[in-house]
Formats: sequence, structure tokens, C-alpha cells
Amino acid sequence: MLVNLDDPNLYEEQDPQRMRDRIAELPVHCADAWHLVQEFSLPEEYRRVRNVVVLGMGGSAIGGALAAALVAHECPVPILCVGGYDLPAYAGPETLVVGSSYSGKTEETLSAFRQALERGCRLVAIATGGDLAAIAEERGIPLLRFSPCLAPRAAIGYSLILLLGILWRAGLIRDPGDDLDEAIAVVEDWQRELRPETPAVRNPAKRLAGQLIGRLPVVYGAGFLAPVARRWKGQFNENAKQWAVWEEMPELNHNAVVGYGLPDGVREQVYVLILRSSLDHPRVRARWDVTKELLLREGIAPDEFWGRGESRLAQMLSLIHFGDYVSLYLAMLNGADPTLVGPIDYLKKRLSDIGGFV
Repeated sequence: MLVNLDDPNLYEEQDPQRMRDRIAELPVHCADAWHLVQEFSLPEEYRRVRNVVVLGMGGSAIGGALAAALVAHECPVPILCVGGYDLPAYAGPETLVVGSSYSGKTEETLSAFRQALERGCRLVAIATGGDLAAIAEERGIPLLRFSPCLAPRAAIGYSLILLLGILWRAGLIRDPGDDLDEAIAVVEDWQRELRPETPAVRNPAKRLAGQLIGRLPVVYGAGFLAPVARRWKGQFNENAKQWAVWEEMPELNHNAVVGYGLPDGVREQVYVLILRSSLDHPRVRARWDVTKELLLREGIAPDEFWGRGESRLAQMLSLIHFGDYVSLYLAMLNGADPTLVGPIDYLKKRLSDIGGFV
């Protein structure tokens, strides 16, 4: 059945909880998160940490991955993102541990956060409420609490910007305020092309979604755009309800390129999406060119998408925004509700039935 992405009734029927509005609110969420940071402070001893560990899963974890990649060129201490139950062995009193959980109930994050408490780590919590916020308030731990916004993946503006604010308040990065102002302006400008009201003939996100029907998206990114590729993959999974894969350059040049030829039939189903930046390392730019040659030799024509703006943050947020809209339109084409995540709900219910987590 032919689906008309320009029909407003389509969104009313398939997106009753209005994920489309949450996607559109990215610049608003970023600005609100930065406002929260202005009213937030850290004790002086937090400025003397030797490493940072960010705890989070799913939509909360991606904020940590994005922040770590974004500031890798300037942050003087290592940042490790932990998606699991256990804190790394080296974490101790000189470690800044940030527990990020949209609901405040994520069991993996709570497990590692409690271990950090026992070890005397410097702690900060990011949550809308739940057990994580309750622990922070009870123990006097710095807490950045924000308002719920439908789903963890829809809160990416908060999970990223609040974490950047913590790193800034801890003296680990420069003030990102100017870059954020640019990023918000860039996202708002591009949104006029991407929103549902813009017809497909002028809407690149709708056109790309149409190209992805029945295909396997394989998303490539390098440097600070590698976690953006991961974000695209996750949004295709959760919003559009379909398989997707992501890979990082230059690592993919050391393995993935050898597998382009087989098995037979895969190349007809694969759609390679390359996320590009004007700030890519010169050798990475060369690698993109040669990788495209290798793909074309196998009959695979990749598409490239460039981040907008001058700063890393602007380019990162603009491509996140574009990918989020593509996932929304792909959900419409797949006949899926972009908000519902039935298999995740089932997993949580089954794990609760099994028990064993305190």
C-alpha cells in the first residue's frame, strides 16, 4: 500500500503519542538543559578527579557516548561509558561517576551507582525521578533533575547537554555555551526542511526514508560522529521497528570492507549511510573516498550526509536531528507506532518475574 508522508492524518493515526513533537523539541530541550546547568554547581573537590565514568543504558547511554566523543580533543582525563551492572575496578575517590537514567529506575545503572557509593567516588545523578533521584537526594549527591519527555530516546538533548554541563562545572572542558547557541540555531534552521509539514519533494528526511523501505541501513561515522551513527541505528530500531547496523571509521577499514561481497543477495538489501564532517581527519577523508570505491565495486552506492554548522556540537546535533526525522518517517512507512517498544517492555516484565535484582 502506498503511504503518503505528506498526509497529516497519517501522523495522527500512527503517532498518537506525538513522537514527532518530541523530535521537534530537540533545540528546546537543549536550551532548557543548559538553563538547568546555569543553576547547578559542584563541590570544589569534584575539580580534582582523575577520570570520569558515565553510567547509562539505551537512550540515556547515548548521551554519554556522544559527550565523550565530542570532548575527546580537549578533556584532560579519560571518560569511560559503562553500560552494565559493574563499575570498573579502578574507579575510586578520584573518579567522577555520573549516573544517567531517564526513569531513575534502570537496574544496571543503579547497580553500578551503588558500587560507586561504596567506593567513595565523586557522584552526580541525572534523572527525571525514580530510585536514582531518591538516592541522590537522600545522600546529598548533586542531582540534575529534568522533566519527562515521552521516552529516554526523546530526551537526547537533556542527556547530552546536562553531561556537558557537568564536565564544564568540574573544570574538565571549556564553556560550551557559544557552540550550543550555534547548534540550536542550526538545528532550528534545518528543521524547517525536515518537519512533517514540509512536502517530500523538499524534505530530504522523507526522501531518505522512502529509499530505506525494505532495506538494511548500515550507518558509518568517524570520530565524534561515530556515536551519531550509533544513534541512527538505535532510532531505526526503536522508532522504525527494524534492523539496522552501525560501524566506525577507521576501524571498519580493517575488517568490514573485506565482507562486502558475500553472502549473495545481501548487497541488494543493504543501504550504506555515511555521516560526514568537514572536521574529519585528513586521512579519514581519504579513507571515505577509497571505501566508497570499494562499495561501488560491489554494486553498492552509498549516500553521504554532512553535519551542518562550524562547531563539533552543531554538526553532531544537526545530524542527530536529521536521523531522528528519518526514523520517524520510516516508522510511518513501516506501519509502526514510533513510541511503543513492546519487546523492551516484555523484557522488563520477564526480568521482574525472574527476580534477583535489589
